[in-house]
Amino acid sequence: MNTGIYKTSLDSLAKGITIAITVLFASLIFFHFTILKDVRNIAPFLTIILLTIIYLIAYLFHPAAYELTADTLVIKRPASSVVIHRNTIKSVELLSNGSLSGSIRTFAVGGLFGYYGKFANSSFGSMTWYATRRNNAVLLRITDNRKIILTPDEVEKFVAAFS
Repeated sequence: MNTGIYKTSLDSLAKGITIAITVLFASLIFFHFTILKDVRNIAPFLTIILLTIIYLIAYLFHPAAYELTADTLVIKRPASSVVIHRNTIKSVELLSNGSLSGSIRTFAVGGLFGYYGKFANSSFGSMTWYATRRNNAVLLRITDNRKIILTPDEVEKFVAAFS
C-alpha cells in the first residue's frame, strides 16, 4: 500500500468562479462600507456579515489535498479533515472525462474553491464530491454504499496507490 499526499488544483472554471465571487464580494463589502455613515441602517452590516460568512464557509470546507496513510484516506480541508478508513473502501475507479456531466448539486458548492458537497446524476445516483475540477475524477465506492468523488492532480498515481 502506497502512502503520500496528493495535491489538488482548481480547473479553469473553478478559478474563474473563485476570482469572480471574490471580486464581487469585495466590491459589495467596499460599497456597503461607503454607505455605513448612517449607523441606524442595519442592512449594510447584515450584508457584510452574510457575505463574509458565506465566503469563509466555502473556503474552510474546500478540499485542499488528499493524504493516503497505511490505514486511512484523509481529505484535507482548512477547517476539518474527512477521514475514510481504507478497509471501508470497496473500489477505486478512474472515471472517463465526461462521466460526471449532467450532475446536479443537491446541497453543494459548485465552483467557489472547487466542487464539494452532495451531487447526483443519472449514472451514479447520489454522490459526495470533494473535487476541485470536473475532469480526472476518481470514484470511491464505500462499504456503506456511499460514493465519493475525488480529483487528485496525479490521478493515475493516486488510483495505483490503492492496489
